Amino acid sequence: MGKFNKTGKRGMPALNTSSLPDLIFTLLFFFMIVTTMREVTLKVQFKVPQGTELEKLEKKSLVTFIYVGEPTQEFRKTMGSESRIQLNDSFAEVSDIFDYINQERTSMKEEDQPYMTVSIKADKETKMGIIADVKQALRQAYALKINYSAHPRN
Repeated sequence: MGKFNKTGKRGMPALNTSSLPDLIFTLLFFFMIVTTMREVTLKVQFKVPQGTELEKLEKKSLVTFIYVGEPTQEFRKTMGSESRIQLNDSFAEVSDIFDYINQERTSMKEEDQPYMTVSIKADKETKMGIIADVKQALRQAYALKINYSAHPRN
């Protein structure tokens, strides 16, 4: 028979951390998948109108956005309460749209440029004169595919 030796004291075994990198990378991958990055900080507020004949845009990488609405609370003191145009992260005038569209077009791949769509996200209370001016500037920039953002009617 074997002898049991009780003279040696056994310590607590070390914690096995071999699977820890797998867990960390799994969490990192999860957060990379579910996180969406906001490209533009909105400086205008808008309530999108409702529509009945809506289509979903398929390739969002080909869409350029123009925001039209009242400035947010923090910009009302300097910009007033009239509807303003926002291109990317800054306020703009109608005359800036031509350069903005050309800049967006040159940042796309050459084969995607003919499929560029301009989406106008305007407040439902915006006066039609501003929208007409934006459309005229888009026509001059030869951006003829225009989309109006709307929510489905209930």
